[in-house]
Amino acid sequence: MKIALIGQSAFGKAVLEALAAREEHQIAGVFAAPDRSRSREPLAVAAEGMGLPLRQFKRMRDQECVDVFRSLGADLCVMAYVTDIVPNEIIEAPSRGTIQYHPSLLPLHRGPSSINWAIIDGDTETGLSIFWPDEGLDTGPILLQKRVEIGPNDSVGSLYFNHLFPMGVDAILESVDLVAAGDAPKIVQDESAATYEGWCGADDAHVDWSKDANTIHNLIRGCDPQPGAWSMLNGEKVAFFGSTIASSEDESAAPGTIIGLSDEGMVVACDAGAVQVRRARIGRGRKSRANEVGLSVGDRFS
Repeated sequence: MKIALIGQSAFGKAVLEALAAREEHQIAGVFAAPDRSRSREPLAVAAEGMGLPLRQFKRMRDQECVDVFRSLGADLCVMAYVTDIVPNEIIEAPSRGTIQYHPSLLPLHRGPSSINWAIIDGDTETGLSIFWPDEGLDTGPILLQKRVEIGPNDSVGSLYFNHLFPMGVDAILESVDLVAAGDAPKIVQDESAATYEGWCGADDAHVDWSKDANTIHNLIRGCDPQPGAWSMLNGEKVAFFGSTIASSEDESAAPGTIIGLSDEGMVVACDAGAVQVRRARIGRGRKSRANEVGLSVGDRFS
């Protein structure tokens, strides 16, 4: 098949490399996100290195982008980590359709921060979906899904890079094979089970220490590495990374109080229980071990 790829970042690059290694298919064109002000887009760099046709449009909805895409005559479009809005004129252009990767078990956790919210909500299982996008947001029929356990101390980073990233690349290759063979299913999503969450941003990441330790632990790891769960201390923002549930020997401490500080991290009291945080960042400083950023036992976060 002639395949057009739309994507960005390390995941898009990995998918391109995996598809290019399949000699039975031709990469007709690559549509990468624009370069950042200080760095090149990894997918764009990879496409250039392979000598593949590359375009980087600011908006996939621009008519010029639509026209260029249509001119490729692609049999299949693969969307690998896409944050821009891709219009139906592109989605419907390939003769065999368009498939897209999403890091959740659709229809659960539709939206741009699906890994964050699965952890924040305390889910013990998630996965990925390869689906056929339509006019809705993550609403199209399912082609295939893969499941993975969320460990008790998994963060967004560990869950994505250790599981959902490599599994996703393999799942896209498997899906491409199914499309090529004419065996790719289209399973309609169950709308009665659907959930949607928007971007997990700084406002969502503020830690309320009056909640129980498990809720706070889920929030910290569900915002690690981005956007970073945080609280205020002495007028400065302190962000937390690397959380575990801790035993609390000082049940009288007010929620948000540091009750322990060692090479293992800092222990902070919650309304019920305590959490241990391995790394912290104060203001715009560096992310460092929690006992090396100038915090002290007795400090209280708000």
